[in-house]
Amino acid sequence: MLYQINIFWNINESVMNILEQMLKRAQENPQRIVLPEGDEPRTLEAANILLKDKVAQIILVGDPKRIYEMAAEKGYEFIKEAKIVDPINDPKMPEYAALLYELRKAKGMTIEQATEKAKDPLYLGCLMIKNGDADGELAGARGTTADTIRPAFQILKTRPGVHIVSGAFLMFTPAKQLGENGFLVFADCAVNPCPNAQELAEIAVTTAETARALGGIEPRVAMLSFSTKGSAKHELVDKVTEATRLAHEMAPDLALDGELQLDASLVESVAAQKAPGSTVAGKANVLVFPDLQAGNIGYKLVERFSGADAVGPILQGIAAPVNDLSRGCKVQDIVQMVIITANQAIGMK
Repeated sequence: MLYQINIFWNINESVMNILEQMLKRAQENPQRIVLPEGDEPRTLEAANILLKDKVAQIILVGDPKRIYEMAAEKGYEFIKEAKIVDPINDPKMPEYAALLYELRKAKGMTIEQATEKAKDPLYLGCLMIKNGDADGELAGARGTTADTIRPAFQILKTRPGVHIVSGAFLMFTPAKQLGENGFLVFADCAVNPCPNAQELAEIAVTTAETARALGGIEPRVAMLSFSTKGSAKHELVDKVTEATRLAHEMAPDLALDGELQLDASLVESVAAQKAPGSTVAGKANVLVFPDLQAGNIGYKLVERFSGADAVGPILQGIAAPVNDLSRGCKVQDIVQMVIITANQAIGMK
């Protein structure tokens, strides 16, 4: 039974189905999700909602006394079902410190430094995942993206065959004629300022995997540029065409094409003129931007001008699900991102 989650999704029915499917998967396969900012007010409210709807097994990091006091003051009765890990007094802290020391001793970390660093909730969350005590993490309501990603890089590292972490957004738009009934996935909109061709190819392949795992769609990936099939000559275009070639080598069965302008990617009449014969042009549902400036500006333009819901950023390429929040996030953002993190964890098993 849904509690408050469904009130967050005021969008068209076809897109609602995607979100409902993710929610159902999470409820049927409850994952252990760490929220390192356990006493952050929005996080605590979201945790109460998630626990009431049995979306995940929530692990809060923080002082148990403070967390329980805050929950009692707000009437969050389901917080009692959360596991609370105290980074100062938890009996497993020596085990986590030893694990961090083993992972970082080659970089010069001492056991004393590891013992202190393991008390940092963001490091502790990743150590719990590495130790098999959790399945995923969501943080960032208080800290920066760098604060969230750094421990993940050091402890969890990237997936085999992937050398770059990127950020995707699930875009739920009212334009049903575009993408998959208005649903598209954009990347990289959050992490890499200027990826090279190899990195861009990896971003394309991992974003396709995100679209398939979270959206339940068969991805059709457009490698975006200001040129379509050689209509312009520039080194920036060359980067995209090379990334397209490399992505085909990495995932030969993936429907992917480039370089394509945005209109040729999405509008069939334009695609017929600019990229005839393409299996992607005119019907792309995954858009890979050539750099972070284009990606970040692009998703925000769509969000503001069309009234789209942009859910993310969803971090891709890490060996286990670790996701980042904006410091300006709302409770609904945290709820949605926990559902997504749980779905990522399910997909990795």
